[in-house]
Amino acid sequence: MTEPWWRQAVIYQVYLRSFADSDGDGVGDLEGLRGRLDYLRRLGVDGIWLNPCYPSPGADHGYDVSDYMDIDPLYGGLSAWDRLLSDAHARGLKVLMDLVPNHCSVEHPWFKAALAGDREMRDRFIFRRQPNNWQSIFGGPAWTRVDDEWYLHSFAPEQPDFNWRNPAVAEYFDQVLRFWFDRGVDGIRIDVAHMMYKQADLLDWPGTGHNPHMSNQPEVHEVLRRWRRIADGYARDLTLVGEIWVPTVDDLALFLRPDELPQAFYFDLLMCPWDAGRFRDSITRGLSGAGGTWTLANHDVHRSVSRYGLLTRTGGPATRPRGEVDVALGVRRARAAALLTLALPGSVYLYQGEEAGLPEVLDLPDSVRQDPTFHRSGPADYGRDGCRVPLPWTSTGPSFGFSASPSPWLPQPRWFADYAIEDQIDLTDSTWTLHHQALTLRRTLSGPLEWLPTPRHDVLAFRRGSLTSVTVFGDAPYPTTLGTPALASTPCTPDEIPGNTTAWFVE
Repeated sequence: MTEPWWRQAVIYQVYLRSFADSDGDGVGDLEGLRGRLDYLRRLGVDGIWLNPCYPSPGADHGYDVSDYMDIDPLYGGLSAWDRLLSDAHARGLKVLMDLVPNHCSVEHPWFKAALAGDREMRDRFIFRRQPNNWQSIFGGPAWTRVDDEWYLHSFAPEQPDFNWRNPAVAEYFDQVLRFWFDRGVDGIRIDVAHMMYKQADLLDWPGTGHNPHMSNQPEVHEVLRRWRRIADGYARDLTLVGEIWVPTVDDLALFLRPDELPQAFYFDLLMCPWDAGRFRDSITRGLSGAGGTWTLANHDVHRSVSRYGLLTRTGGPATRPRGEVDVALGVRRARAAALLTLALPGSVYLYQGEEAGLPEVLDLPDSVRQDPTFHRSGPADYGRDGCRVPLPWTSTGPSFGFSASPSPWLPQPRWFADYAIEDQIDLTDSTWTLHHQALTLRRTLSGPLEWLPTPRHDVLAFRRGSLTSVTVFGDAPYPTTLGTPALASTPCTPDEIPGNTTAWFVE
């Protein structure tokens, strides 16, 4: 039986606002992406996942959707989407959409009607006479008052939560899935898939931190089963990828049962510090029950260079830590982590700019930050703007080749010139070339992972078919008798692997 295309695929995540701007307004768009499809093909990925590009007021840059069956004119509209999809498929690239079923925008027609007094529409959201004590994930209360009632928003007030206990909501999203599948997309990434249902009685939460009342309710699994039946009803092979934040791998495995999601992001590895034992334990857990959908970065977390280069943590959440960063060390470790991850069985999601070794932009002025997480949490969290700064394609020119405008929607630091993507393509030792070579060699890999013993606790080694991957997490070099590696994240000698390095040896 032929393996599904997505099982071993490498999917490139496109944060469209920041990828490439074709019309000079300082915001990335679909034509800009379409003009870079040959770049993605050259890099060696199998497809792209686009963050939301539906019509939206932009309170959370697309995650507040006002129309789920259209494309925002800011990005080129539905005709530009159709051209992108056609050109991507012509190059053999799969295309995944981003679905946001937990909440919409206050500008969605349903919510506008609800505010105007339509009781039927109001029941499609979660309105109550009295709020409970739930807190928003973005900070502050999870309830906002309108007239004599309050509505629930798990994120920003501009993002009212749907009431999934109303059958009209389920029917609507069935239509949305079919709309995009009929249009030709190859898969759907489901935003916060675990959060669609809330605890029925909306009881106060007596604890602090993670509030299980707001997510992971058993009814969500029937929604996912229904969506799986919709996807499986098409003649071509489609995938559904869940963004699911749950406490354990066992919890995640419940979403990956044969009749539910084919894939769900395994965030446990992303959360790991640079430590051999932690990486091994996480990978083992991931292979045992999480389905092997790996990622080291995305639009919600600090870039891997800055996480792995963190010397002293002074605050912030685990995915966006604050503190002193050794960028050179971070680049070295991020290259090693990328090579290790690309050797694993399963699919990999690669966030834009990671192939260039971009660090997080940590020093954006408060006046330019746009992320509601930052504005609602105060100084406790930098927010997510730093990983969303527009890409540097060239080391010179306005916006480093991102746009004809010298003023993109988020400002780029001068040091972005040192990470220009086009300058790296022809360099044999660049981070881009490392990714390109790894993606090329990865296509020859097959078989399960077998851990190999090592005499040091800071060294991780495994075999997968003809490949042996060795990662040295410590600073000291590691002697080896495996010879010259076929690929390494930093230069190696035939008898030694330097510290903070991954090397691939091929029989």
